[in-house]
Amino acid sequence: MPTQNELTKRKEEHLRLCSSEAVAFKNLSSGFEHYSFIHYALTEVDIDSIELKSDFFGTEVNYPFFISCMTGGTADSVNINLKLAGAARRLNIPLGLGSQRYALGNNNFNDHFNRIREVAGDIPLIGNIGAAQVVEPDFIENLEKLIETSHIQAFAIHLNPAQELFQKEGETNFSGLLTAIARIKKSVKIPLIVKETGAGISAQCADELLWVGVDMIDVAGAGGTSWSGVEILRNGGDNSHDFWDWGLPTAYCVRTINELRHRYDFALTASGGINSGMEVAKALALGADFTSSARRVLRALNEKGEAGVVEMAEDWFDTVRKVMFLTGSPTLDEFRMGKIVRKEELI
Repeated sequence: MPTQNELTKRKEEHLRLCSSEAVAFKNLSSGFEHYSFIHYALTEVDIDSIELKSDFFGTEVNYPFFISCMTGGTADSVNINLKLAGAARRLNIPLGLGSQRYALGNNNFNDHFNRIREVAGDIPLIGNIGAAQVVEPDFIENLEKLIETSHIQAFAIHLNPAQELFQKEGETNFSGLLTAIARIKKSVKIPLIVKETGAGISAQCADELLWVGVDMIDVAGAGGTSWSGVEILRNGGDNSHDFWDWGLPTAYCVRTINELRHRYDFALTASGGINSGMEVAKALALGADFTSSARRVLRALNEKGEAGVVEMAEDWFDTVRKVMFLTGSPTLDEFRMGKIVRKEELI
C-alpha cells in the first residue's frame, strides 16, 4: 500500500506529463477521421433554435459534455479542481474530480471537498476510484463515507489495466472486479459510471457491465492520452515501446457499444481524443449521449485559465450547432439518427 507522500508524488508526475503532448498516442487515432457527415441541402433548421441542453441523471446541463476525471490528491490538483469547478459552473456542465483514492477512509480532505462544492454551486460532481481499490474488502464502507463527504452526484470506477501493468508501483490484482462492481451498484444510491483511462471499452465488456446494472459507460478510448505511455515515460522509456499505442479507438467503442441499446437502458459517453468541436459532433452522431475531455481541458486551463475552458467548450458546441444545421438536425435525438457515414460509403 503506497504512502500518502508516494501517492502525491505520483499524481504530481502524472499532472506534469499530461500537461504536454508527450503522452499522446503515436500511431493510433480516435478513429473519428474515418467518418463524414451527410450534408442535407434542404435543411429547414433554425440554427438559433437548436437546443443542446441534456439530462445528466436528472439534472439539466447546458451541453452534452463534462470535464473528465483528471487529477486529485496534490496541492496543485486542489487548485486545478477549484478552477475547473468554476469553469464547469459557468458552463453548467458536470465535473469529474479525479481519483479520490487519497481520501478513502481519510477525513483530512473534507474541507477540500467542501471548497470544491462551494465553487461548483449546484453542478453535478463525479467521484472516481480505480479498479484496484474497489476489489478491496472494506471498500464499500469507505465509499459510502466518501460519497457523503465529497458531495458527489455520480460515482465512476476507472478501469486501467494497461496503466497499472506498466506503472512501477502498479497494482494488477483485479480478481473479483465484476462481482465487486455489481456489489457497489446494489449498495450505493447514486448513478454508477464505469470508464477506461485511454484504452477503450469493448462491446463485450460493456455488455457485462450493463448486465450488472452500470448506469453509464464512458469508453475513454485510444486517441487521446496514452496512460500506458505515461507510465512508460515515468519508467524512463519512450514512445517506441510496443504497448504505447495499446487500445481501441474511441469511435469504434462508441459505435459498437451503442448497438447494445436494444438490450439495455444506459447512458454512453465518448472520451479519449476529443480535441475539437467536429470530434464532439461525430461522437454524438455515432450515438454518444455525452462527450468528455481531460487533457485538452487541462491545456486550455493552463493557457487561459477558467475563461479558456469556457471559451473552448462554447467554441466546440458552436461547431456542433453548425453541423446540426447542415445535416438537417433540429434536436440532438434527430442528430443521432443516421447523419454520419464511414467515408468509404461516399465513394
